[in-house]
Amino acid sequence: MSHQVLARKWRPKNFDTLVGQENTVQALVNALDQERLHHAYLFTGTRGVGKTTLARILAKSLNCEKGISSKPCGECSSCISVDKGNFVDLIEVDAASNTKVDEMRELLENSQYAPTSGRFKVYIIDEVHMLSNSAFNAMLKTLEEPPEHIKFILATTDPKKVPVTVLSRCLQFNLKQMTIEKISNHLDMILTNEKIKSEKKALGLIAKSARGSMRDALSLTDQAIAYSGSEISENKVSEMLGVVDNNFLIDILFKISENKGGELIEIAHGMNDKNIALDSTLIDLAKLIHEISVYQVAPQSNADLQSNDEIKQLSELYSPETLQLLYQIVINGKKDIYLAPDLLTGFNTTLLRMLAFFPSLQTEKLESKLVEKRATPPNQPIEEKKSSQIEVKKEVKENLEFDGNWHNLVKNLKLGIANALAQECEFKAYQNYIFELTLDSNKSHLMQGNYVEKLEESLINHFNKKIKVKILVDEVKTTPAIKTSEEKSKLLKETESAMMKDGFVKDLIENFDAQVVPTSIEPLNNKGQ
Repeated sequence: MSHQVLARKWRPKNFDTLVGQENTVQALVNALDQERLHHAYLFTGTRGVGKTTLARILAKSLNCEKGISSKPCGECSSCISVDKGNFVDLIEVDAASNTKVDEMRELLENSQYAPTSGRFKVYIIDEVHMLSNSAFNAMLKTLEEPPEHIKFILATTDPKKVPVTVLSRCLQFNLKQMTIEKISNHLDMILTNEKIKSEKKALGLIAKSARGSMRDALSLTDQAIAYSGSEISENKVSEMLGVVDNNFLIDILFKISENKGGELIEIAHGMNDKNIALDSTLIDLAKLIHEISVYQVAPQSNADLQSNDEIKQLSELYSPETLQLLYQIVINGKKDIYLAPDLLTGFNTTLLRMLAFFPSLQTEKLESKLVEKRATPPNQPIEEKKSSQIEVKKEVKENLEFDGNWHNLVKNLKLGIANALAQECEFKAYQNYIFELTLDSNKSHLMQGNYVEKLEESLINHFNKKIKVKILVDEVKTTPAIKTSEEKSKLLKETESAMMKDGFVKDLIENFDAQVVPTSIEPLNNKGQ
């Protein structure tokens, strides 16, 4: 007996064995049992979710010799013929290869004749969105007023391309993508019956890679059987799919937090040597960052994460802001990786970008935590830990390089378009390479665009360190703009007073009735005067 692939061998033959489409099945079962039948059905959904299978089961239910029922007998000649694919009154058409209007007209002309052996003549038109506009127009009249012995079952992966005139004449069901759990459980049942050993985690990897398609999952399972041999193991499936081990991803995030760029590149090259799919790895890395972010907000939401010490540790090492930044970098890296000279280069660039944008303040903060959580031996004396932490704080203090005079700092910065923003900000605090500033609500429009980024860039160039700027909108008392205005006003008053004491000016006022116009007074620049 010739081998039959799992997708064909285990194709469901009744509604009870169909997995993952409970809502659609329930609606069809009720319609069949109550004999409230529509003349045209439209099944939509992605590949491999059961559109064609559902259509065949419905055709079998309509033509079972024991009567219209949601539970066809599977034993009569009609049921057996449908299962074998040779039922004369079941006409399956692939619209992708029969797009012309002449082919559709020929099909519709034959539909007028009564069924040969069945109760209904059932037309299954797969990928119906591929039909031409003329072909759609040709079938409209038949869809609207079909003969009593005709049932149309249309299937498509892209319902948006189906004309609304056709959609309005069909009973539409949207088939959902399968969940990882349902796919995994179904695969476990099939492999148990096939007497093939499998690991639960291996089936989980297959279900995840199938992306909601049961047919894809069964095809991957066939491939896994051929690759693994007697037992489907997690390691073998990982090798086959090029799936990254979660330990690699966790190690990447630890290396970024420790600012170890060289070791980060070594990890990337090691993954490439193992033929791990680097583009898919970025998706998994984004998911891991998401898990860490969720754990920070709601650690009780996932019991599995609570038991993962490394997730806990990473949630303490990274701030929520940093995680969001890294997530965005990874997502953009996934988009750009195919534009790189090769996948490894694109992957390395994404990792280096994460390292470059990781705040240096984080690195400073983490050194003491890393000493305690990863590098410090369990029996190290407490005094040594304190000493290490003191050294880190001392280093931060020595690297401040800012005396707190924001006004003078702004004067020395090369700000460009960010000058307006810097002038209107009031300095609040500077700690761990973070400038905390306040901006009046009337000036909040200055935070639009890339002004904040340009201000950060200027500060980074000035200090030669990874500076961050945090701006709060609140009432301000003193800003460089206010201070400059006050200094200018004071200078003008001093200049006016000095002018009034000048003998020449006095003579002009006394003898010629001259007046001093304050707005016309301009202090001279000391440079070059």
